[in-house]
Amino acid sequence: MQAANLRRGYILGLSAYIIWGLFPLYFKAIADVPAVEIIIHRVLWSALFGALLLTVWKHPGWFRELRENPRRLAVLALSGTLIAANWLTYVWSVNNGRMLEASLGYYINPLVNVLLGMLILGERLRRLQWFAVGLATVGVAQQVWQVGSLPWVSLVLALTFGFYGLIRKQAPVKALPGLVVETWMLVPIAIAWLLFNPTATSAQTAFWSTSEAWWLVAAGPVTLVPLVCFNAAARHLPYTTLGFLQYLAPTLVLLQAVLLFGEHLSSSTLAAFMFIWAGLAVYSVDAWMSLRRRS
Repeated sequence: MQAANLRRGYILGLSAYIIWGLFPLYFKAIADVPAVEIIIHRVLWSALFGALLLTVWKHPGWFRELRENPRRLAVLALSGTLIAANWLTYVWSVNNGRMLEASLGYYINPLVNVLLGMLILGERLRRLQWFAVGLATVGVAQQVWQVGSLPWVSLVLALTFGFYGLIRKQAPVKALPGLVVETWMLVPIAIAWLLFNPTATSAQTAFWSTSEAWWLVAAGPVTLVPLVCFNAAARHLPYTTLGFLQYLAPTLVLLQAVLLFGEHLSSSTLAAFMFIWAGLAVYSVDAWMSLRRRS
């Protein structure tokens, strides 16, 4: 059963990070919509889509359990605040030309997960895992050196999502109901933004006859599906392993940037990526060997 749970965790984790890695293709389709407005619709349509999923994918007693355990609601309020802060920081970085620091945050995040797993959850690393961490750390240090200063945007992105995953791993709430409650807690803020911004792109009637309107509606499943996979994976995998799977998303983003959008990849950046890829390869081999031993 343990081996089956690990396999399920790997499949769910891979699914989450592959979808996140393909996000640039989605955002290219709605590039004319302001970033903040995209986030607002991610909240609204995720809340609606999540509620619809709950009517189909039954979770008996979830509302009663939350009502009888206010502490769980407080935990979800905290995790929802963290994911909202993560989204808002990313939006700010996009609007203020800080995409390099935002990108770096996605590489620091797995190291934050490893650190949290060791310090808070008491997870221990094997020798090959320590070697993998060392290789990835060298790659991240190379990226930090290129930025030339303390990348606070990167740290905020890495820490908010790192603690978000940690809280959801520890919270005794199933993935989908927890996500639905998180997003609905953000709905009042999203509606208030739309009310105070009547000139917003999506507030115009003509906008909803365009193809971009349907892409905004798709923000619900596009946002919720990988988060459901991530939260479910977090319950089956060691947090350190989940952290290293995250390298898949920025790697896919890199491949799209170079092969599809013609962005230049410098030799120093390539060197950093090679250390990170090597760390991922070593960690994956160790995880595969461990899975075979458990089987």
